[in-house]
Amino acid sequence: MLNIIGYISRVAGPLVEAASVAEAQMLEMVEVGDDHLIGEIVRLSGKKITMQVYEDTTSLRPGLPVYGSGMPLAVELGPGLIGTIYDGIQRPLDVIRLASGSYIQKGIHAPALDRKKRWHFKPQVKAGDNVAPGAVMGTVPETALVEHRVLVPHPLCGRVVSIVDESECTLDDIIAVITMNGREKPVYLYQRWPVRQGRLFRSRDRLTEPLITGQRVIDTLFPVVKGGAVAVPGGFGTGKTIVQHQLAKWCDADIIIFIGCGERGNEMTDVLLSFPKIIDPRSGRSLMERTILIANTSNMPVAAREASIYTGITCAEYYRDMGYHVAVMADSTSRWAEALRELSGRMEELPADEGFPAYLPTRLAEFYERAGAVETLSGQHGSVTIIGSISPPGGDFAEPVTQHTKRCVRCFWALDKDLANARHYPSISWIESYSEYREEIGDWWCAHIDPDWRVMQQEIMGLLQQEERLKQVVKLVGPDVLQDNQKVLLETCLIFRTTFLQQSSFDAIDMFSVPQKQARMLRIILGFHKQCLEAIKSGMTLEHIRKSRLRSDVLKMKWAIGNAELEKFDALRREVEAFAREGSV
Repeated sequence: MLNIIGYISRVAGPLVEAASVAEAQMLEMVEVGDDHLIGEIVRLSGKKITMQVYEDTTSLRPGLPVYGSGMPLAVELGPGLIGTIYDGIQRPLDVIRLASGSYIQKGIHAPALDRKKRWHFKPQVKAGDNVAPGAVMGTVPETALVEHRVLVPHPLCGRVVSIVDESECTLDDIIAVITMNGREKPVYLYQRWPVRQGRLFRSRDRLTEPLITGQRVIDTLFPVVKGGAVAVPGGFGTGKTIVQHQLAKWCDADIIIFIGCGERGNEMTDVLLSFPKIIDPRSGRSLMERTILIANTSNMPVAAREASIYTGITCAEYYRDMGYHVAVMADSTSRWAEALRELSGRMEELPADEGFPAYLPTRLAEFYERAGAVETLSGQHGSVTIIGSISPPGGDFAEPVTQHTKRCVRCFWALDKDLANARHYPSISWIESYSEYREEIGDWWCAHIDPDWRVMQQEIMGLLQQEERLKQVVKLVGPDVLQDNQKVLLETCLIFRTTFLQQSSFDAIDMFSVPQKQARMLRIILGFHKQCLEAIKSGMTLEHIRKSRLRSDVLKMKWAIGNAELEKFDALRREVEAFAREGSV
């Protein structure tokens, strides 16, 4: 029930002030003006309030009413989220398009979840059972890939008085009644949750399982765990969106949530058009059957960018609480930070570095700390992995958003413009990037993939660092001063970069590499390096090595040998081990 709580006194872009306010609270959701534009209270001062409005405010003027809801900005969580495209405040764009055409009309309202659709509910508890918050009441087949587990909403707990039998239900049907403190409370297929408040869990789990992406530079050199947080900074044209598209398609998360926050309209259009056509390689079905898209382009109201981030992460936590592993792609957090800067400026707050508000580090930390692997309230285990891209102006990683984000994450994939210009994708710099998750997942790789994974990974990183130093020498005095073993090192790193680090998303074999293939490729390249050093000692020339058939086979193995042909890698490794001894060409 909405009540008039005050009247507009001032309009400053997306910031609206109201005076003579009777009752209001911080972060309360409001509706502003005759069009009932959705907004949120961000400041209280006596009987004055300041609101950020998530829609176009050009029609507002002083004297129009402000309606209070008495509730914080919240999202609806229930069956029907998967496969839907929302705007920043969880309005379904498909429904809005049918109602208002190609442009979103001001004040248009649409339920986030379809109230008419019937869902097949199968109960998991019975009358007389005691249930706690987060317990699974029943299941609904949301899509062919996702089983939706209907959870007891927090803080409801008590004895189940009644629950419907297996049947077809709408979201507004009461599926169960729970008695709590002597009062009966209804339970529905959906629930609401305030977006700025993290959902509750029992405890945090240790981060031990890697998020397998199939991208070799990530999985082998700069891995991320399920429940980790990653920053992907890069200037214009370095491939941030390409990286996130690849991860959305190939990573082994159960649910994908893609947040387009302030990105250009043509980029977001490409995402909206391409995602429904992408076939999930694990199931052979549409990727949208396990994906939620949140589209908030740069020409949409700036305040909605801020809400879109929280809308996405709240949906992710909801599926985490069901026991799923969720990957959140936020593209990009720089646009979100720019929205904070604009709103802060209009509120006349003191600016910090480059005009950003002083609370930018706090907001970034609040967002990234909602990642994690947890034991849910029902005793299941799920995770939320956040992969946030950053668009630093001019590719300057010293700017505030990148620097503050580095303090919140333990994995950093720096995109290099020179690599992108050379068509080397993923254009992740092996010099500037890092991952602090190597130790946590090292046991998993050694136990499941290769017992020497740690040693091989450290060895190749050492070679890449030596290569960088030798390149500086070559720039100063030329390549002729290098010793033969140093030339072999440069040759090995060249092979590693072109064969291992560079991947083609257009090649059916090379676009995705299972961990077993990655480990075998790495072992072959390192073995080839050692055999070349031995061959040089025995009198073989570097030119002979470069013209050898084996070198050509090593270069071609990424697209010549598929993920299911691991025995061919073993045969190639045996050839490599015999190279120095036989001097084969």
